[in-house]
Amino acid sequence: MPRSSDTDRLPGAVALLCDAVTLEILRGAIRAVQAEMEALLERTAISNFIREKKDFYTALFDADGVMAVGSNMPIFGDLTGPVFRDFPADTMQPGDLYWYNDCYGSSGAVSHSNDQVLLAPVFHDGQRCAFVMGWAHFADIGGMRAGSISPDTTDIFQEGIIVPPTKLIDRGRTNEAALGIFHRNSRFPEQSLGDMRALMASVRLGVQRMDEILARFGALVVADGLRQLLARTRQLVRERLAKTFDYGTHRFTDMIDSDGHGHGPFHIRVALTREAGADGQDRFIFDATETDDQAVGPVNFLMNAGVPGMALGLYYLGGDPSQVCNAGGPAALDEVRLRQGSLLQPRFPAPLGMRGLTMMRVLATLNGLINVAGGGAPASHSAYVIALLRGTYRTEQGQLAPFLLADGIGVGYGARPNADGIDAVYFIAQENYPVEFLEVAYPARVRTYGMVCDSGGPGRFRGGCGMVREYEVLAEEALLAIRIDGVKNPPWGIAGGKQGGTGRVVVNPGTPRERVLQPLSDGNRLQKGDVLRVETGGGGGYGPPFQRPAAAVLEDVLGGLVSVAAARAEYGVVIVGDAIDAEATAALRDRPPTVRAFHRHDYVDSIV
Repeated sequence: MPRSSDTDRLPGAVALLCDAVTLEILRGAIRAVQAEMEALLERTAISNFIREKKDFYTALFDADGVMAVGSNMPIFGDLTGPVFRDFPADTMQPGDLYWYNDCYGSSGAVSHSNDQVLLAPVFHDGQRCAFVMGWAHFADIGGMRAGSISPDTTDIFQEGIIVPPTKLIDRGRTNEAALGIFHRNSRFPEQSLGDMRALMASVRLGVQRMDEILARFGALVVADGLRQLLARTRQLVRERLAKTFDYGTHRFTDMIDSDGHGHGPFHIRVALTREAGADGQDRFIFDATETDDQAVGPVNFLMNAGVPGMALGLYYLGGDPSQVCNAGGPAALDEVRLRQGSLLQPRFPAPLGMRGLTMMRVLATLNGLINVAGGGAPASHSAYVIALLRGTYRTEQGQLAPFLLADGIGVGYGARPNADGIDAVYFIAQENYPVEFLEVAYPARVRTYGMVCDSGGPGRFRGGCGMVREYEVLAEEALLAIRIDGVKNPPWGIAGGKQGGTGRVVVNPGTPRERVLQPLSDGNRLQKGDVLRVETGGGGGYGPPFQRPAAAVLEDVLGGLVSVAAARAEYGVVIVGDAIDAEATAALRDRPPTVRAFHRHDYVDSIV
């Protein structure tokens, strides 16, 4: 498959109009616009997944629709191309606004139907100069079950309403009929209406602020600044690719456990080839064509061709505040090859709702690809857990009312070559729900909220720990969907580090009514008074565990992250009371175990 159309539209070299100082001021001004857009959306949205979980994204594009400034979200490719296909850019007018959530119609620019994209052109002095985009996850858009995503789905029509690229506002006039149809398909229409108004207001603010930037700097200077930001990212990523990957083909394989319908595991096989082109320039080719066939269940990830470059770009930018995540990442790859009918390029109408499970494993696979080339990426992470609790509760007036609790729960991330993994992270900049919020907003009481002891993979640097939430159900009745991966195939450790811990979900733990639920399942019935315990997985370790300083192991034990038994068995550190038994520890560590490159269940030379 050819590279992303973002890459094809990347502008060529022109004379410099934006000097280095102005470029940094411009970059900061645009990032400030993003921050203001996101703050407005967060503070005015109705649904908790936007307001509290912060499942949204903003970006700025140049006049040709190439992403020049994005946020740190590595799962997007060409977001403007789907709109341009049906509404050519030259036909657009000031005040227009475009909308879609069509996964297949956008070639995976959005990858499940809950995600709504709004795109607006920015005009200054009658000239189209930029585009502003806002994206957010809507809690319910219809479909088989409340929340619109369910492990039970077998086609995308069961996952809610599909909106092809649509002109939502035509020169200032809103298509209220289209919005009415959309909101009518939601089980929570007031919430849907409020979220759409917040998203529209955020984009409108972005257009206003970009017009102010254009007035301040001038359209030509802004255009040149955006071009330089794109070129700078592309050059940096290509330099880092060349430093990491020698000439030849490098491969890595990982897998997800199941699709929830009795099939699996599903292997994700990726390769990156570096070769010398006919013009003497290096060519970088990403290939995922050997990935397993698509799934019956909703774990398919319709991966836009721009995603591998965006993810690699984000890794190589490394959180450097002087850089920006943009289409320069995808442009750094000369070709992206995907196979129709595979897990990463499923055929319509395969379901996509739980694609986050596979997306997270793709990101871990890219870490593995970098590691086999000697690049020093983190060990593998767990996939964030999704719990959807839907049902009815009694209001203060005694009336039955529906509720939907969609909780994304943090996991442990992989250890790094020079630091422990991060504990209890949901995804990038998104957050775990606070206890106080959960108990006020939903018919549930949180009994336990903390880290899962021994879930971080042992290593010279320990993998991040998963977390535990224990809810007491206060609703009259509820139906639970749960999404946990990495139970059969835990996050791998590397360079002698060991695998991360696995997640699980239990109802009424420690009682005669205890039952363990399938990790990817729906239709699990709960009743008032039941206790639901969700434990999430940890990240893989990095480096031999016996090389971890004994003082660091003691600190982990005292902090409740590592048990006394695991300190002895995994790290060779003997702890008595609150102190290290130095003599016993020295004796144990004098006989370190033999380690190999990777660890999943046992030490191995490669993950297959």
